[in-house]
Amino acid sequence: MPGERGRRITVRMLLNHTSGIPDHIPHAFPSLQERSPRSLDDNRFREFSPAELIELGLSAPPAAEPGATPGVYSNTNYALLGELLAKVTGTTAQEYITRNVIERAGLKHTAFPAGPRIKGPHSKQYEALFGLLDPPHDYSVYNMSWVTLGAGLVSTMEDLNRFYARLLDGRIVGRAALAQMRRTVPVIALDGSTIEYGLGLHKLTVPGCGTFWGHDGTVWGAGTLSLTRSDGRRQMSVAVNLARWQQAEDGSEHPIDVALRTLSGQALCDDGSALSTP
Repeated sequence: MPGERGRRITVRMLLNHTSGIPDHIPHAFPSLQERSPRSLDDNRFREFSPAELIELGLSAPPAAEPGATPGVYSNTNYALLGELLAKVTGTTAQEYITRNVIERAGLKHTAFPAGPRIKGPHSKQYEALFGLLDPPHDYSVYNMSWVTLGAGLVSTMEDLNRFYARLLDGRIVGRAALAQMRRTVPVIALDGSTIEYGLGLHKLTVPGCGTFWGHDGTVWGAGTLSLTRSDGRRQMSVAVNLARWQQAEDGSEHPIDVALRTLSGQALCDDGSALSTP
């Protein structure tokens, strides 16, 4: 990244989202700023290059000053990290991650998609876009180049549990690197909430139940959340195939939110009580 701004941004800032570089997604899907879903269909088969995504992010007004907290979650950071990884290793980020993370962790059903279609049995993916798509649209076939390194992996709940169990047990990266991953800062997530974020790890403290580490992610029509307790004795991975089901102007709680909160309370806590009530 040229200029004074580029000299101030470190690799850690890209990893923990304190770079101040804004997310490219609102600019890759410009109709969203007009509360229109048109861009989702326009981009269904579009192949974005990392350079395009990075340019979209860097051309937008900065989200914050480099290093400032709270940070602002940005998928542009992942596009930059992918290009940096390719430059350092001499191979694509997808190839490097596949060899050194996916295969090392023994993930049998996890891979980057090789096109807009998912191979093998899989669920449909339905996007409601907060009521703008009614009925929800099926986006099961979609080119994931708009978010490949941020949320483009195809996986299973079993593989997610296996990955986080091995990561947090120090079997994918060393203990020193894992300690760095757990150094958190406040970050404003894409939904506007403030979370504790390390280097690719989200920290969630559940009163009476312990500290959990993991991540969530969403694409058009699908979402995933995976959490593992620090002692490794509790894990939860959940996938949904209807995304943004809430009505934007409806203040009432959606039954899906109630069900997910109840499930989380039962899965994360020994007595099943936490998170089960608002």
